[in-house]
Amino acid sequence: MTVFLLAIIVRVINLQYVQGDKYRELATELTVRQDTIYANKGNVYAADGNLLATSMSKFNIYMDLVTVNSDVFEDNIVALSKELSKMLGKSVAYHQKRLRAAKNKKRRYYLIARNIGYTDYLKMKKFPIFNLGVYRGGFIAKHRTEREHPIGKIAERTIGYDDFRGEAGIEGAFADYMQGENGLRWEQKIAKNQWKPITDYNEKEPIDGHDIITTIDVNIQDITHHALLRRLEYFEADHGCAVVMETATGEIKAISNLGRTKKGKYYEKRNYAVWESHEPGSTFKLASLMAALDDKVIDTSTVVDTERGRIFIHGSKVEDSHRGGYGKISAGRVFEVSSNVGIVKLIRKHYDKKPEKFIEKLDTYGFTKPIGFQIKGEGVPVVPKPSDKRWNKISLEWMSWGYGISVTPMQTLMFYNAVANNGVMVKPRFIKELRRQDKTEKVFETEVLNSKIASDETLSKIRKVMENVVEKGTAKNIYSSNFSMAGKTGTAKKYLPRHKDENGKTVAAGYSNKHYVASFAGFFPADNPKYSCIVVVHDPKKEKGYYGATVAGPVFKEIAQKIYTTTPIDNQSVDDDVKFDEIEKSYAKYDNSLAKNYAKIPNVKGMSGMDALSLLENIGLTVKISGVGRVTYQSLKKGQKLVKGQTIILKLS
Repeated sequence: MTVFLLAIIVRVINLQYVQGDKYRELATELTVRQDTIYANKGNVYAADGNLLATSMSKFNIYMDLVTVNSDVFEDNIVALSKELSKMLGKSVAYHQKRLRAAKNKKRRYYLIARNIGYTDYLKMKKFPIFNLGVYRGGFIAKHRTEREHPIGKIAERTIGYDDFRGEAGIEGAFADYMQGENGLRWEQKIAKNQWKPITDYNEKEPIDGHDIITTIDVNIQDITHHALLRRLEYFEADHGCAVVMETATGEIKAISNLGRTKKGKYYEKRNYAVWESHEPGSTFKLASLMAALDDKVIDTSTVVDTERGRIFIHGSKVEDSHRGGYGKISAGRVFEVSSNVGIVKLIRKHYDKKPEKFIEKLDTYGFTKPIGFQIKGEGVPVVPKPSDKRWNKISLEWMSWGYGISVTPMQTLMFYNAVANNGVMVKPRFIKELRRQDKTEKVFETEVLNSKIASDETLSKIRKVMENVVEKGTAKNIYSSNFSMAGKTGTAKKYLPRHKDENGKTVAAGYSNKHYVASFAGFFPADNPKYSCIVVVHDPKKEKGYYGATVAGPVFKEIAQKIYTTTPIDNQSVDDDVKFDEIEKSYAKYDNSLAKNYAKIPNVKGMSGMDALSLLENIGLTVKISGVGRVTYQSLKKGQKLVKGQTIILKLS
């Protein structure tokens, strides 16, 4: 027994004095920890200040009933229950009963509420008992943030995500700026897997991330999204994109990328405008025509024989969509009616022996390499060169009408925008500036990639034939006398690898007669372009339509039309001294009518309702009007004796 007692004494001394510091530190580690307080990610704003993405604070509120003094609890439980009832619902008795039960069971992590917002969190901190703080009041708040998109799914793919889907869009590209700096606080363990803050303040406060100010205009984005969506739904297309770009600055004002689900619904599936590199078809003819014009090997008046709309080059067929062809037409008309035969013959004649010169032009137009977005996932263009293994004897000809190459919609738009911008090629951009705490820290300026892609003479001719496409060419179906547009339609067959059709039959690789890409690219207003726009639709249902003019053109028109009517394009000034002959004549005619001394009922048919009302009341008649517009009926006939005070009924339409 003595030996055993001595052993215990030695062990106690060893634990207390020799290894005491070690075990005290271990005990502290097991009951106290340093917890990370995650900083709020920066917000994403539209150019006009509308929120596109933001971090919303959410709180789970718990109560440590062991730390609350019994007298304090009894004195305030009714008051606390009333406040909880007001905020969370349920009766006062319900909350009082549950709080008493939790107190009796000595609950240290009793759940009060889940997922309350920051405003409710601040209110709850002031409730009776809770206002005493962490230790005396037992108030425990667990904070987290959730990413919200206030305008919904619109432009979601370009804005990006903050979840398992990876670093997509703007959020992914600027993640380092937006994350902020995390804070720290000490927590004490109060039960198994349950911790609460030691103090009411943080050891290190978190610093929120930078806010991103984008170039997106919410109004134009809404117009673009719904115009594209309606067309995709009608044609039951697989997917599509539409982008609106400000001509002078390169700012992307709207971008919509919609893919179809198995149930036929559309959502922001992929960033097709930036990612999808594909054969563009006839929208590429603009590059072919411009190259030949700028090299002065042709003029828009140069005549080319499109024959009967079909030719063969080294055994491969080139065919116009217009059966029977167009015969002999000018190069400008070739572009306006989108003659495949015409453009192929023009390019073949002047570049067949020097294709490198044509490729150099395409490099000038920005087609041979990626644009270089900060947004991840940009598609890689494919433009074959004579030195490549894939180059063959028809590569040049096929390239001239948009086949055998692969470019992204954003590259095509950048090129069309340069034509609209007097030859100045600016880089498309999504970001205006970075801010922190309302202070601008970085501004993204317009970046010029090429100060002049073609001569002024060439650009002037190109813009004219682009206007003609809408006025009397392949896109005349979207022409409007109210506002001017210029552009080019595109219809391309899709190249499909070896596959099995819906009947299980193996189909060899090649261009499909069932699957198409319909597109339209252009700018508006035609005479002084403010915006450029591209619309691309993949796999519209052939039975409903597949041509660029039918599928994509109307989307372009709707976007342009609604921007005209809802967005100021230019500042308009009013000159009080301006005179308009027609208006002056109209006023003079009306004044003459009033100056007459009427003894008989005048004829007011055809007059505007306002003019007729004023005239008839001035000669002493009582007037009753129905409808709007111009007078189509008057109850008192022309030439009838005028009796002042009579009632005359007018119908307008």
